Amino acid sequence: MKNFGLMVLGTFFFAFSVAIFAMPNSLAEGGIPGLSLLLYFGLGWSPALVTLVANGLVLLISYRYLPKSIILKSIISIPLFSIFLFLLEGFGSPMGDPLLAALYAGVFTGIGFGFIFRSGSTIGGTSTIAKVLNYNFGWGITGTNLVLDALVVAGGVMVIGPILTLYTVVALFIGKKVTDYVLEGFESKKIIHIFSDYSESIARSIRNNLGAHTTILQGRNDRSGDDENLIYVVVPKQQLFYLKKLIGEIDENAFTVVSTVKDVSGGSFSRAHYPLQKTFISEKEEKQYYKEKADSDEEPR
Repeated sequence: MKNFGLMVLGTFFFAFSVAIFAMPNSLAEGGIPGLSLLLYFGLGWSPALVTLVANGLVLLISYRYLPKSIILKSIISIPLFSIFLFLLEGFGSPMGDPLLAALYAGVFTGIGFGFIFRSGSTIGGTSTIAKVLNYNFGWGITGTNLVLDALVVAGGVMVIGPILTLYTVVALFIGKKVTDYVLEGFESKKIIHIFSDYSESIARSIRNNLGAHTTILQGRNDRSGDDENLIYVVVPKQQLFYLKKLIGEIDENAFTVVSTVKDVSGGSFSRAHYPLQKTFISEKEEKQYYKEKADSDEEPR
């Protein structure tokens, strides 16, 4: 039921983008909707009817390559998109600034495609082709969709002109970025690699203060041949400041490498918390804690 709701919502957002921002501002789109808009600008054909017929043909051709669940959802989403588009036609008005229209179109298109992809559905056209290539060759859905859409938009130079075509490309680029955020999340995570002679103390401090899982990897310095330890840890970006502060309290000369990743799940990551500075355990307090713990373990039971 949740996926069905996402599919309906995503389809509406995409139709809203096309009818309210693209059509009245002479902007094209990618794929079948873009082709339908070019035919609308050039010949006056109804985009709702063109998308219904063209997407239906693409879905028939792709039937053997896609799972039945996607086919069933697409059978619903394709006519639903055409219905939404038909109902919304005529409600949009020129904004007077094609760049602003392109920004709005990109945002709403990206949200729509993000919800549609999250529901496991498509609305036909290049998104269906992107799904086929993803299932068979592992190609990225959003990247493949962007390339296919750009090919369609390039053909619009003769219809809407080079300037509006460029604004359309801007809308497609923004749409891809927004789609990625909807699919992968807005909050990036940080992977940190820490090289230090005090790796054990740093790792304990990170676990105690941030609740993050740490892994110590063993390596070798290729110049001196000495053994080295590397701490591998993943934290939300909000914790990066605190983590660096923890490292600096123990080893100011630690070599730290930070990289960004969007999708992390499982393990202790979901239980990470966001401490204030006053919750940090100092090196002295940490040594005292482990000394008391060791003394208690040695007491006779």
